[in-house]
Amino acid sequence: MAEETATSADEEYSQAAQSYIRAVGARLRVVRNQLGLSLQAVEATSNQEFKASVLGAYERGERAVSVSRLQRLAKLYSVSVDQLLPHESDATRWWMSKDAEAPGSSGGAPPERPAAQPWQNSDTVTIDLTRLRDVSGPERDLIRRFVSMIQVQRQDFNGQLITIRSSDVRAIACLFGMTPDAMGRRLDELSLRINT
Repeated sequence: MAEETATSADEEYSQAAQSYIRAVGARLRVVRNQLGLSLQAVEATSNQEFKASVLGAYERGERAVSVSRLQRLAKLYSVSVDQLLPHESDATRWWMSKDAEAPGSSGGAPPERPAAQPWQNSDTVTIDLTRLRDVSGPERDLIRRFVSMIQVQRQDFNGQLITIRSSDVRAIACLFGMTPDAMGRRLDELSLRINT
């Protein structure tokens, strides 16, 4: 009897581990797609460290990714490691066995996180993140950290543009000790603001 219980526990653990591997893989795919990268582009960008076939196997949950490789992939994607892992909202999905799916679910992989809600306030500013990389000095570092925080909250890692609220511009202005209007002008001087 004890042997049957141990075997059952081992099987449950194995199923949970496989579900988690699939959830990590699905998360890797979501982030890669948000960055607009193909498997081949990741292989080329990483100087063949991450072969397309191996990364594809990670994303399909056919192969477990090691912590050290996950760290290197996070660095390549310019995101924190925790952004490549399933989050609390996904937890109810990955720990369940295949037969005990959450209501409305269609498998062991977590869904893409919902897109950010449209702003209630139409007064928004779009920042060109590719130009931000070329800006030098302390302004760049402070704005990048602030924008990075917003990207993490939204789960938005496309890396090219980000639209922020006027209240975010006010917060950035406070960090620089200037008015929001002056901050808007400074964003224009740095060619960071995109007129939409």
